[in-house]
Amino acid sequence: MTPGSPLPRPAPEPAPTAEQATEDAMSNATTVSPAHSASTASTLITNIAALVTNDPSLGDGSPLGLIQDAAVAIEGDRVVWTGDQSKAPATDNRVDAAGRAVLPGFVDSHSHLVFAGDRTQEFNARMSGRAYSAGGIRTTVAATRAASDEELERNLTRYLAEALRQGTTTLETKSGYGLTVEDEARALRIAAAHTDEVTYLGAHIVPPDHADDPAAYVSLVTGEMLDACAPYARWIDVFCEKGAFDGDQARAILTAGRAKGLHPRIHANQLSYGPGVQLAVELDAASADHCTHLTAEDVDALANSRTVATLLPGAEFSTRAEWPDARRLLDAGVTVALSTDCNPGSSFTSSVPFCVALAVRDMGMTPDEAVWSATAGGAAALRRDDVGSLTPGARADLLLLNAPSHVHLAYRPGVPLVSQVWRAGERVA
Repeated sequence: MTPGSPLPRPAPEPAPTAEQATEDAMSNATTVSPAHSASTASTLITNIAALVTNDPSLGDGSPLGLIQDAAVAIEGDRVVWTGDQSKAPATDNRVDAAGRAVLPGFVDSHSHLVFAGDRTQEFNARMSGRAYSAGGIRTTVAATRAASDEELERNLTRYLAEALRQGTTTLETKSGYGLTVEDEARALRIAAAHTDEVTYLGAHIVPPDHADDPAAYVSLVTGEMLDACAPYARWIDVFCEKGAFDGDQARAILTAGRAKGLHPRIHANQLSYGPGVQLAVELDAASADHCTHLTAEDVDALANSRTVATLLPGAEFSTRAEWPDARRLLDAGVTVALSTDCNPGSSFTSSVPFCVALAVRDMGMTPDEAVWSATAGGAAALRRDDVGSLTPGARADLLLLNAPSHVHLAYRPGVPLVSQVWRAGERVA
């Protein structure tokens, strides 16, 4: 599956409840059929108070390329024109934004959505004083292995729909809660039916059934499991952390994946200082994710590489951990992305707007920087040039806010400001 290609529609589920039917309808809107992609109908969205294009050659010349009193023209699934609404081209249809702000759809480049079970008790205990550790993943592994394909897919589409309603139009998701050949492959097969951005994370933790022989599990992850999973994935990831996989193991896993055509990304330096960031740069990983504990050498390596530092403030919020220092990274010239890390254990949120607000409040980012990182930054973390911006040729993924400026995402935290979502030129939420 190539980036930007139409996504296949999921198969209908038997006899859904009313709640499930609503969620499924929203989830189906996240897929694009070939017929829609071939459409030549044109639409003009006008009366936009402030348009974020993420093209500094447009508008105010800032990284956001902000245009006031703007319009956007869409033909089929692509943006064909952006600019001052007084100069807008003629189109078949007109949509009045009524003085709202318009942004590119959010690009959530890090999530873990193929899972079963619930970890409410773990969260409650942690909020009562017990620190988070990688071992909590094992609870979800047991529940995921026991779940049916239908249960896993229903859960996935529920959270995809939830994310869509909040403006996410491109979403990466991982395996990592099966940790057997069969369970990892089925997780990726289910995910690949709903998004192009699928990541093989067999190296999430060493599962209990291999606790006495981690080397054998690394061999499985780089051998039989990789062979079964590679056809469904674009990326390979590893949790490089004390209690998970060390630097040598992570290098072996990512190198094996790259030999199978999967591009590396890495969970790096979340809980402690470690080799993850340096390894990400060495292997030209698309992103090093978390990046909480960084040395000066780590920051310098990121600044002189193509590797994006993906920050995941939902994890720090949900674990009361130390915040990543986004200001330090940005001032050094590092490309930064913001993502939700939506998962059942350490960051159970699908809301990019919430993460934008956290990044501004607690990580030293300006509202402009946070919005750029949640759109263009996420696209860079997925090495995509067709999403994360609203310029001619980009996919027509955008959202309308019930506010005149993108700054309201941080200014009004927790308020459901996203009023419309368009994906591939179609209004889907």
